[in-house]
Amino acid sequence: MSTETNTEIPVSTPSTASVFRLMLTRFRRGDSGMIPIVIGLIVLGAYFQIRSSVFLSTGNLTNLMVQATIFVLLGIAEVWLLLLGEIDLSAGFNAGLAGAIATILVDTQFHWSWYFAVGLALIASTAFGALWGFLVIGLRLPSFIVTLAGQLGLEGLVLWIVDSQGTGGSISIHEPVLYNIVYGNFTPLFTIIFIVGTVLALSFSLIRKNASRASRNLESVPMPLMLIRIVGLIIGGAVMIWIFDSNRGKFTPIHGMPFAIMIVGVVLGACTFIMNKTKPGRYIYAIGGNAEAARRSGIAVNRYRLMAFMMTGLISGIAGLVYVSNLNGISDSINGGTLVLYAVAAAVIGGTSLFGGRGKMVHALIGGVVIATIYNGMALIQLGAPQQYIATALVLLGAVTIDSLARRGSTIVK
Repeated sequence: MSTETNTEIPVSTPSTASVFRLMLTRFRRGDSGMIPIVIGLIVLGAYFQIRSSVFLSTGNLTNLMVQATIFVLLGIAEVWLLLLGEIDLSAGFNAGLAGAIATILVDTQFHWSWYFAVGLALIASTAFGALWGFLVIGLRLPSFIVTLAGQLGLEGLVLWIVDSQGTGGSISIHEPVLYNIVYGNFTPLFTIIFIVGTVLALSFSLIRKNASRASRNLESVPMPLMLIRIVGLIIGGAVMIWIFDSNRGKFTPIHGMPFAIMIVGVVLGACTFIMNKTKPGRYIYAIGGNAEAARRSGIAVNRYRLMAFMMTGLISGIAGLVYVSNLNGISDSINGGTLVLYAVAAAVIGGTSLFGGRGKMVHALIGGVVIATIYNGMALIQLGAPQQYIATALVLLGAVTIDSLARRGSTIVK
């Protein structure tokens, strides 16, 4: 008679104290995540509120978030390539090209339906992203040089397209759908439904992910910390509802979440899902971490690199539509070079590494809001462009320093 003994390894969940000790260790090594940026954002908000009492008003906070949309979208576009250690310096003018195409096709002699115009604009921006990808991958050229040349070429193309319309170098938007991307709002009820649904989805995702890790005997978050995260989401959602559904109009009532903010939310959610839940996303992280190891493991490296360039082009096109809506048109004075620098700054300030392999789409959101906060707050306290540029430069330098410390700390054996 034989007996079998099955020994089960208990699933251990670290204590709250041990998690805090681990967080402190990572912070000392430079791997602090988004903590410094969030703290800095709170400090900026407090400072600007002290200097200008209208900074935290619902109207200004909504305006700030709308201002951030262009930085966030272009930042998300850049994250796709930064994860691979690549960059796209043409994203700003690719956005301008998409905006120019859509504006011209709906408002000049063409009179296209908005959905055909928007579709062609996004196809064009994606095609240019694919072109840069083919040149970088096929000819093994540096993405910095290829997209720098692309920036110059697209700048000339945008200027030629706009100036050739015979409107004095400026074209206004008269099509309601394009105009309302920034200036239209959802109803207060839809705003509540959307935000509550988002909070529930994020909370469920956090709980499910943590339970899955615990079931596989992997490091998981203790329940007290998980509850803190969920409560934080609920409070954040309640604040967003209060901001958007409060009346922020001076002469006529204005309520509800602007369409542009939902566009950012949808793009951010879709990109986050792709990166975290799908095979292409996992492969892009693997390629960014070690391209040769990814190739030897059977990953089609060039295919996913090309996909990243195309996604950068597509999202740049979406950013261009928001850009022309915000300006109520397009002109030959678009500064796409500055826009792309802010895009890279948004991604890096939020925590994405310049060296590939580390970063999240949400980093572009945090970084974009930081940049918009600097510009919005400084405008309220009547500081000009010189101070705004210097402040953004200092924040970017600090973010890159943190990134460098994190890379240096990751080589230290625990």
